[in-house]
Amino acid sequence: MGIVKINDELHEEIRKASSVMVRSINAQAEYWIKIGMLAEANPSMTFAEIVKEQMKRADVDIRKIAGG
Repeated sequence: MGIVKINDELHEEIRKASSVMVRSINAQAEYWIKIGMLAEANPSMTFAEIVKEQMKRADVDIRKIAGG
C-alpha cells in the first residue's frame, strides 16, 4: 500500500463525492483512478460501456438486482 499525495481541494471534492456515493474517501479515489485508467486504455468507450464491461467481468447480473 502506498500514499498518494493530492492537493487539499481535490481531497475535499473526493470527500464530498464519497458521501454521496456511500464510499469511503479512499474507495472513492480508487474508483475514480480505476475508471480513469480504463478510460485512457479504452478511449472509444463511454463511461457507461466501461462500467457495463466491468460488471460483466465481475459476473454481476443486473437483471437480478433490478428484479427482472
